[in-house]
Amino acid sequence: MDDYSLIGALLVGLMGAGHCIGMCGGLVGALSANLPKQQTGNALVNQLGYLLSYNSGRIISYALAGALVGASTSALGVLFDADLYLLVLRFIAGVMMIITGLYIAQIWAGVVQIERLGKWLWGYIAPIANRFIPIKNKTHAFIAGGLWGWLPCGLVYSMLTWSVAAGNALDGALIMLAFGLGTLPALLSAGIAASSFSRLVQNRIVRLVSGATLVAFGIQTLYVAIGQLS
Repeated sequence: MDDYSLIGALLVGLMGAGHCIGMCGGLVGALSANLPKQQTGNALVNQLGYLLSYNSGRIISYALAGALVGASTSALGVLFDADLYLLVLRFIAGVMMIITGLYIAQIWAGVVQIERLGKWLWGYIAPIANRFIPIKNKTHAFIAGGLWGWLPCGLVYSMLTWSVAAGNALDGALIMLAFGLGTLPALLSAGIAASSFSRLVQNRIVRLVSGATLVAFGIQTLYVAIGQLS
């Protein structure tokens, strides 16, 4: 796996803050507002502990999904021409990287349409996830995060195409782990009502530079894939 894949995944998580807050910010805010009352100690530290537990579960669910789709690549590679199969996946990942960059730069929001793909699965998971709301303890927070991590999300699905192209379970998991860690600042800030980070990533110049960087990653990926054809 190329190092830029992890850097790109982390960047998508960081710069996708607006989308993350829109998708999960309300849930995280509700979680924070209905935490068990802390009898002793610092209330902010207690709140942060719950938020970290929730987000740890969410990020682990991303890594698990990345491992599953990465492993599927290895399995299907046995059935088909492995080199050609990985080449096609790399090409798809490059295209998705460009589409994600355009979304981050607020030029084109086509990636959001991909969220429709996961609605059927979420229909089964949502009733289970709702049983852990309101949160009663940090274990519940962790489990809830792990379940809500499967909420349909265009950015998550875009990143999963990178995990598929990674070609194996470990690299697929690492890509999703990097993405999940990138989303952490935004959702922690949503939970503790800190807006400075959110304002930074919404800055037009920051979004354009970040989006252009991802588009460049995507073009480079396509260049490598096309070069392998010759």
